[in-house]
Amino acid sequence: MKAIVIGIMAQEKIRERVLAIARGEYKPRSGEPKIWFTSMRSLAEVLSDENRALLKVIQETQPQSITSLAETTGRKTSNLSRTLRTMSNYGIVEMLREKNHVRPVAKATEFHIVAA
Repeated sequence: MKAIVIGIMAQEKIRERVLAIARGEYKPRSGEPKIWFTSMRSLAEVLSDENRALLKVIQETQPQSITSLAETTGRKTSNLSRTLRTMSNYGIVEMLREKNHVRPVAKATEFHIVAA
């Protein structure tokens, strides 16, 4: 599994970068971060030790639903669902809808962090 590059930059700088890309003034290079956080604190909340362990469990067990993942990890379904949704918003986890359930898929378990 490929490592995800994560960047840390002030919100206003992220906004400027996105607008420059949209205007065609800037083209991101291949190794640049695609996921951005505004602070180390917010990054630490999303990629806490517990959440990184959760990503490893998802990768190793490939659960068929959030409920089965909750049973494997011993976490409450509601708490787990909220955590997975947050990580999905950042592109770290993919939530695949299948029939009557949602299957979490870890997109990475390794991260490279670039502080701008």
